[in-house]
Amino acid sequence: MTSARVLVVDDEPDLAESCAWFLERAGYAARTANSAAQALERMAAEPFAVVVTDVRMPRMTGMELLGAIKQRDPDVEVLLLTGYPDLQMAVAAIKQGAFDYLAKPYAEKDLLERVAKALAHRQMKDRNEGLKERLRSGVEGRRLIHRSTAFADVVRMVERAARTDASVLLLGESGTGKELLAHHLHDSSARVDKPFVPVDCASIPAELVESELFGHVKGAFTGAAGDKLGLFQVADGGTLFFDEVGELPLTFQPKLLRAIQERSVRPVGGSEQLAVDVRIVAATNRNLQREVDEGRFRADLFYRLDVVRIDVPPLRGRPGCVDALLEHFLQRFGGPHGIDRVAPAAMEVLRACHWPGNVRQLRNAIERACALGHAPELRLEDLPPELRDGGQAAASDVDSGAASGTFQEMKARRIAAMEQSYLEGLLKKHQGNVTHCSEEAGMARSAFQKLMQKYGIRSSDFRT
Repeated sequence: MTSARVLVVDDEPDLAESCAWFLERAGYAARTANSAAQALERMAAEPFAVVVTDVRMPRMTGMELLGAIKQRDPDVEVLLLTGYPDLQMAVAAIKQGAFDYLAKPYAEKDLLERVAKALAHRQMKDRNEGLKERLRSGVEGRRLIHRSTAFADVVRMVERAARTDASVLLLGESGTGKELLAHHLHDSSARVDKPFVPVDCASIPAELVESELFGHVKGAFTGAAGDKLGLFQVADGGTLFFDEVGELPLTFQPKLLRAIQERSVRPVGGSEQLAVDVRIVAATNRNLQREVDEGRFRADLFYRLDVVRIDVPPLRGRPGCVDALLEHFLQRFGGPHGIDRVAPAAMEVLRACHWPGNVRQLRNAIERACALGHAPELRLEDLPPELRDGGQAAASDVDSGAASGTFQEMKARRIAAMEQSYLEGLLKKHQGNVTHCSEEAGMARSAFQKLMQKYGIRSSDFRT
């Protein structure tokens, strides 16, 4: 049940009370006023999301009340009730800011439907404003820090793609900055003033995906106490970013394909198709072509998403980026603790690290080291154990002569030693909780488990 506040205004008390009773029975917090002046007094004392008002009232009409309400609070939705509906009045009301109008006498069903839509419209505006505010305030936090030709090429390709409305597919390991690049694409496009809405496909339960993306109407299923906007509608005019799109349920994929192709969605339990205008950007750490070949991802959806494909290189494939990111994170996290430089031994380990969790892992490592370290220098002992152990294992390989063989063989041994040490360090820290480990590593849970299987590591060995 919804507890949204609705004010009913009518100079006939019985009609006002009857309307309020319908609304309260539907779960709204309804109040009444018997004149426009009384309505304005009530609105000054308490907030209302929706106002339902009669048009013909003495001293101040419903149209005049509409103007006064919009002058005080433009976000309040106003629904006009009239016993003499005509097209000219309807056009004037909409131009003045009314959400809709309803002819008297009205059916309870029609009243509740109009109020629910007005409330959904209000909620959508609130969400959009929140998203816009985060967009304005988050620009500094979304800076693209890089110092490599490989990543600079990626950024240039993103900016070229931003000139069009073509779907973009970002491919790369977890933690490489795919969402940051999606934000940059949005910020560089003509949609910058509209919402950027991320969808974490891996975290939405399969049975709720359709409702989350397309919305639902009241009573569509158990627990659907009111209408709900889907993320497609929230992102209308802007960008919808599907993170880890490869995790979407196979059964839902045809519906997503249709929504993208037809540029419309039908809420769960609804009968109408709602037009939406969104730019689709998707990202995954999976090999989607292989997923298609093995029947785990629909080929037609893959081709629809794969219009502009951008491969995001891992951190280990971006020479110079580690140093640039270290400077940025040290300034951000070390400043409050008086740490302004990295000791040579620690720098050597950080540069030699394979970084399976990519930028996200580097960020977490520096934030932790700065929080636990001592000014003015970040030292080797301040680094997370898995990094220190990996660095020491690598040094031991060289000192013991294990660097024999080809360069690729030596590199593979060092990477394996670092990966195994990193996995075991995380599992020990989180007492065998694979979900928590994968979150800290910035990896999908399935990818973390595959690495565990690769090295024969069992989570049960780390549980207390």
